[in-house]
Amino acid sequence: DVCLAIMEVLHSGLGDPNLQLAEVMEFGANYYAQAVERDIGIRSFELLVDKITGAVFPEMGPNMAWNTKYGMMSGMGGMMGEGPIPSRPTADMPVSPEQAERSARLYFQTQGLELDVEHPDRFYGYYTLHTLRDGRVEGMLSVNGYTSQVWYHVWHGPFVREKKP
Repeated sequence: DVCLAIMEVLHSGLGDPNLQLAEVMEFGANYYAQAVERDIGIRSFELLVDKITGAVFPEMGPNMAWNTKYGMMSGMGGMMGEGPIPSRPTADMPVSPEQAERSARLYFQTQGLELDVEHPDRFYGYYTLHTLRDGRVEGMLSVNGYTSQVWYHVWHGPFVREKKP
């Protein structure tokens, strides 16, 4: 089971009992999961699971480039110094969840996409939002919590279903 594979990585691979599985979604190309810090409820990072091999690995994109606690550039000023990233990881960001939603909607408008978004999930340094087509989940996108830059997740393929952790 994909949820068990992810839980194994969270607990034995990372050795942090404070992390728990918050969400698992199946897409055409992979499974997508969010981990959450149980004690404070902040999303910690995003994972992908290869549908063929079962390999679990960090999601590329915002999860690696913008995540100020768990990403590749955490504590080092962000990816290539983009924006005023704090030296200590925090989920308190100058861009509010409402501003993140507005940035996502503006992105869709400028790209000519007839999509909407759900309320964002807060991570360290960014937000991830489910994208909606006709009120149903279509995919996702992320918004930088310091610059409002939008990063549309194009690697998942079509949405299949959400799985309960």
